Formats: sequence, C-alpha cells, structure tokens
Amino acid sequence: MDSWKIQAESKLIQKEFNVIGSRHLMLAVLACFAALGSAWADPCKDLAPTRGQSGKDVIWIPTPEPLIDKMLTAAKVTAQDRVFDLGAGDGIIAITAARKFGAQSVGVEYNPKMADYARCKVREAGMTEKVRIITGDIFVENFSSANVVTLYLLPDLNLRLRPTLLKMKPGTRIVSHAFTMGDWEPDETMSHEYARGYFWVVPAQVEGDWMFSGMEGGPMRVSLRQTYQNIGGMFTRASNTQPLVGARLRGEDISFQFSTPDKNVHTFTGRVAGDRITGTINSAGLQTPVEAKRL
Repeated sequence: MDSWKIQAESKLIQKEFNVIGSRHLMLAVLACFAALGSAWADPCKDLAPTRGQSGKDVIWIPTPEPLIDKMLTAAKVTAQDRVFDLGAGDGIIAITAARKFGAQSVGVEYNPKMADYARCKVREAGMTEKVRIITGDIFVENFSSANVVTLYLLPDLNLRLRPTLLKMKPGTRIVSHAFTMGDWEPDETMSHEYARGYFWVVPAQVEGDWMFSGMEGGPMRVSLRQTYQNIGGMFTRASNTQPLVGARLRGEDISFQFSTPDKNVHTFTGRVAGDRITGTINSAGLQTPVEAKRL
C-alpha cells in the first residue's frame, strides 16, 4: 500500500477515535451534571417525611405557606422578634419567619429524623444564621425568651400548653394552625382555603382592686374582673359607684370609660406593668396623667 494511503487511513482512524472519545467524555460529563442537578434540586429528599406520618402525640401535616404568611402577619413579626415554633415539623414556619419577616427563629421538634430534615431545609434556604432547630420536647424546652410562639398541635396539647403560655410576658403573640385554646377566645382568625389559623395576645393579669391617683377630685378605686383578655368592673369615688364601659385589654394595653355624677364621660388609656398601671384620662379634651397601684 502506498505510504500516502496509509497516512490518510491513519488520520481517518485517529479522527474516529477522537470523535468516539469526545462522545464518551460528553456522556460522562452530562451524567455528572445530571447527578449534581438531582442533588441540587432537593438535597433533603432522602430525609423527607411522609404526609400523615405519626409522631409524638401528633401526625405530620404541613401548614400551607399562604396561611403561614397570614399567621405571621397577624402576629406582626419583625426583625426585632424571637419566634419559637413548637412542633416544628419540616421547619417551614421558622424558616418563613426568618426569611420573609427577618426574625430570629427557633424550632422545637421531638422526632430526631424530622428535626434533621428541618435542619437540612434551613441550610437549603440559607438561613443557618437566623434559624435553629432543636431536637426536644415542647413540654421540657424553655421558650420563655420568645415574644412570638407558633403552634400546629392537637387540641389537648394546646390546652396543656395554655397555662405556660398565659404566664409568658404580657404582649407575647401566639398563633396556632387549625386548633384553638379552649375557652380562651382568639383575638383574630385567618384562613386560606380550608385551613384556619388563630391569633392571641397574652394578656396582663389585672384582676383585683386598683387605686388611681393624679386626677382632679381625688383618688378613684377601680375593681377589675378578668377572663383572659376580657375585662370589666366598677369604679368608686367617694359614695359614687359606676360600671366601667368598653373595657378592653390587649397584652399590656388597657382602656375603659366611666361616667361621673356630672354626666361627663371620661376615657382612660394606659399600660400595665406588674402591680402598676400608668396612663392618661381624657376628659372633654383635657389629658390628665394618672397612675394606679394594685391594692
């Protein structure tokens, strides 16, 4: 065979080998990208829970994200808040509170595998600096530092938690998906499709007798009755006793109206701080600072 033919055939064979090698290399690269793409698509897939799976005292059903937004909006969550999500499940409420509202969040989840999944979702969301997931029992962990508490528990668990929640700092905001707090009526409700949420503000403890001073005409005794955030009562000055009208308590904020023998209506607005109440009485446009002490 002529040398030039041999050289031509050699070049042709080499070219075919190069094409085949390139194809194999391309297939290998594509396979790598496919594997990486699958991992990037859902790095938490292997940890993912099953809808309806059993847990400690509960089953796992995810809270719809539109309802989460409404719950956290009702609670007026901001970057200054510390949110505790009790029964954190997949961590979505704690993550949303951090990502959309800027809060520092802590999720408490009893199931170790579920807690691992929630931590994975926190990493996936890039929220590790703002969200922490604790593997623990909501009846053991200390969440007293929260000023917002979120829940998706069963009714009996809500009732077991209720005494603890009511002892938290007045003004602490609580939101629950699906279930109420028994006879503690919510301050607000919200819904998304068939899902429902409930919102409460922990009320200050004001029941009892208070002596108000600072107003013209001398001190005034106010006797308050309280059932959660619902209040009422009477005021007494000298021999005149009248019912309070429109009494309202929301967290530490308290207000009511009362009438005096001259038929004038007076409006009190103030704040509760333990055994003291400070505020103002508005009488015909005149603002008078007053203070009350618990008797």
